[in-house]
Amino acid sequence: MDHARMHIAIVSETYPPEINGVALTVRSMVDSLRGRHRVTVIRPRQGAKDTPAADASLIEHLTPSLPMPRYEGLRLGLPAIRRVAKVINESRPDACYIATEGPLGWSALRACRRHGVPVLTGFHTRFDQYMEHYGVGVAERGMAAYQRGFHNRANGTLIPTRELQAGLRKMGYHNVMLLPRAVDTKLFSPSKRSNELRRRWGVPDNGLAVIYVGRLAAEKNMSVAVEAFEAIKARNPRARFILVGDGPERAALQQGHPDYIFCGLQVGEALATHYASADMFMFPSVTETFGNVVLEALASALPVVAYDYAAAAEHLRNGENGFVVPFNNQDAFVSSAAVLGGLAADLPDLRSGARDSVVHLEPDSVADELVVLFQGFAKEMAA
Repeated sequence: MDHARMHIAIVSETYPPEINGVALTVRSMVDSLRGRHRVTVIRPRQGAKDTPAADASLIEHLTPSLPMPRYEGLRLGLPAIRRVAKVINESRPDACYIATEGPLGWSALRACRRHGVPVLTGFHTRFDQYMEHYGVGVAERGMAAYQRGFHNRANGTLIPTRELQAGLRKMGYHNVMLLPRAVDTKLFSPSKRSNELRRRWGVPDNGLAVIYVGRLAAEKNMSVAVEAFEAIKARNPRARFILVGDGPERAALQQGHPDYIFCGLQVGEALATHYASADMFMFPSVTETFGNVVLEALASALPVVAYDYAAAAEHLRNGENGFVVPFNNQDAFVSSAAVLGGLAADLPDLRSGARDSVVHLEPDSVADELVVLFQGFAKEMAA
């Protein structure tokens, strides 16, 4: 493949130090690209002390922003049409990737189209589905139309699963292209397992630590996670439930289940250690565009129970690295979790199968695929 050096602009409403799947995915993309390409990042300022990076491989332009209403952890970049147009016009990137559909994303899309820069968008978040969980289901159709209109103005929309590709095409999206999602298998690894952390959790020798990683919120279907763990605990009274993350349902969960272990937000090595120190992973969400946590759990050698869509549909195989459950079938999720929780004798094979199923998803190889797509569109537009 021809991976000639390019100048790539990346635009995202959310970016670390914010902690969410979109922010971490975009930062991983930036880190993979900047080793071999010049990268310009346009993102919101994260507080008064936030300062832009600037070196030979990465230049950041920071714009004003506001927290996204009713969704802690995501921000809306304020409209910045003139500023973004100035950056695009003066820096002249070869291509642009826009990760979010907010005002900042619109500003970048408009600037790229005006200056003839090929632009790909990423479909990361099902905001239309989230509307129902936050009591504004009447706005679901309008949000779906908004997202479709945004993405169809780009040269193409990148998605991580064949299922989502087919679904968006049925919804009227144009030029929807598959780009696999990467996972850092060096960071997320069974080698990070910590017996000391397991002791702090109160997990006895040969005990079972069941983990959930993600936002503690309505759209993540936490009531099903609770029901599933209680089914596991009925078979194995010494099992412990470890919840990593934060959100609006944390207080009620802690009050109702004081025996659960709430670890709050964890990042980097600490997050990797939490994954690796558990024995199985439950993910009952039904609103994911992908679900990076599924890949992180598998890379950490955790068998997974999840619904049959998004990342789980792409990467889970029943009896090999976990259980994939018919979509939104709560009874099946609970029973599958209980079965997995009782397979102590088979856990070593399932853990090995989990790790083996994702070791090929290296970030650099995924970044190379993105560059090839950009090069193709650049040649088409120059012809």
